[in-house]
Amino acid sequence: MGIHNVPPPTPEQLPNDLDTLKRMIIELAVTLRQERRDNENLKHRLKLLLDRLYGPRTERCNPDQLLLFAEWAAAGDAAAADTVNSAAASPEASEAKARKRKPKTPHGRGKLPDQLPRREVHHQLCEAERICVCGQLRIDIGTDTSERVDWQPASLFVWQDIVHKYLCRDCAHKPAEATMTTPAQAPPDKTTTDAAPDTVTPSAAMAPPIGPAVISAPKPPPPLAKGLPGAGLLAYIIVSKYFDHLPLYRLEHILKRQGLPLSRSTMCDWMAASAEALRPLYDTMVSQVLQSAWLHTDDTPVKNQGHAPGTTALSRFWIYWGDRTHPYNVFDFTINRKRDGPQTFLANFQGYLHADAFSGYDALYLPSPRADAAPILEVACNAHARRKFHEARGSDDLRAHQALAYYAQLYVLERGASDAGLDDVGRWRMRQDLCVPILEQFHGWLVEQRAQVLPKSPMAEAIGYALNNWTALIRYTEAGFLAIDNNVAEREMKRIAIGRKNWLFVGSNQGGQTAAVLFSFTSTCHRLGVEPWAYLQDVLTRLPTTPAERLAELLPDRWQAARPPAAPTRTEPSGDSTSTSHSHS
Repeated sequence: MGIHNVPPPTPEQLPNDLDTLKRMIIELAVTLRQERRDNENLKHRLKLLLDRLYGPRTERCNPDQLLLFAEWAAAGDAAAADTVNSAAASPEASEAKARKRKPKTPHGRGKLPDQLPRREVHHQLCEAERICVCGQLRIDIGTDTSERVDWQPASLFVWQDIVHKYLCRDCAHKPAEATMTTPAQAPPDKTTTDAAPDTVTPSAAMAPPIGPAVISAPKPPPPLAKGLPGAGLLAYIIVSKYFDHLPLYRLEHILKRQGLPLSRSTMCDWMAASAEALRPLYDTMVSQVLQSAWLHTDDTPVKNQGHAPGTTALSRFWIYWGDRTHPYNVFDFTINRKRDGPQTFLANFQGYLHADAFSGYDALYLPSPRADAAPILEVACNAHARRKFHEARGSDDLRAHQALAYYAQLYVLERGASDAGLDDVGRWRMRQDLCVPILEQFHGWLVEQRAQVLPKSPMAEAIGYALNNWTALIRYTEAGFLAIDNNVAEREMKRIAIGRKNWLFVGSNQGGQTAAVLFSFTSTCHRLGVEPWAYLQDVLTRLPTTPAERLAELLPDRWQAARPPAAPTRTEPSGDSTSTSHSHS
């Protein structure tokens, strides 16, 4: 019999003692309060689960709720306005603001990009069609030009490396023993030991040297040693999977439709070999990233099949996002989420580290045993702290929106500084003058509210998270180049999340290492605005002949800087036209 099927007690079953009845009432009240608290926690967890499955991803709240703290919102808007006005006083700041202003999306038909090739098709009338009704021949007085964009399927082709051989007829007919030798090269002979060292017979002195009879023209090394694919095909597969998130089985069907039957296992081997070829350049990129003054890092899980047959385990991809002078996105792969991953990767890093409150990072912030090594300074993510207050709205609406109002002021100031084009010094001064007082007031409010909320409520968890990480949460105010949150790293993790929905898992630990290397190049190209196929095709072609001391020239930013700007190109038309036409280049 369940507890809900037990009938309530009758008056005859209750004790007649007044003190005992009071004690029973107290016990019932305590039990009822505990059950209500448990129900509230269950409702809160159920709401979070439903929001995660079906709700919107943005962490927005009803703007009318902010009216509860209108004076705070007004103060934040006024402070941001003062920041913008003071920064806009100089012409340089006005120009910077104009450059940073996000352009509006135009409506209607836009101009086609200039870098697209143009194919001219001239539509003309024949001589008979140009005769007027009056009998005169019309003359050509000009043209009207219109454009339409078109597409044609990508084409596969085969390179045939034809190596020419060259023969020397004279050397081919001479015996090998007729090769001229000088006295210094001649072997010692007992019959000539008494002769002078510089004595040479006339016939030997006049004999020309003999070279190899046949030589061949040099052939550039392929991207993969003894490999079948060219650099363009390798770059296409890399970009398709690690940039456009197409799994290899889809690429197998795509290439088959284009006339190339290529199995996914072969492409998988090619990706591993490409990552191995790019490994020296990847290591160079890692060494550059570790020289950054600040880094952003985050991690995300991925299923790994490199275990017992039929089972998978969770492995991890990590992102290390370099600063402005080292603009590279480096991915790392580990088989678990233990602290060994970031500790090994960041062993030689010194500077600020933007990260979440994962305990695996804690050992990085301890003083280094080396006297010459500066400690790593933790910069916590305020977006994480804000998210916990956002999730606590259902259980404590008033306090949650009060905390969100504090964060609204801070983010308004950051947006104002960005719109005003403030440099690092200006942003640091703004934070010291405007953000620090808000943070001090916010901290006092958190300390006050912690003593008033239920210990295990969602609001207590949010307040505890903020206070436990307070020093790291406000560290962004120490320098203008630091960020208020770690959102740039979290956005890069979406690259893995989108791909994970398509290729589902990595096949082995080696497959995870391969993906980390190739993701590093495609992600960095996206960050710098570099066309990833053009970059990878050129780099894979040049890598076999590039010495180690010049590898840094192939990094994406330096590769882009060394290339001339792309100019619009025009190609010959295909000749297809429904009207009488003549092609002119």
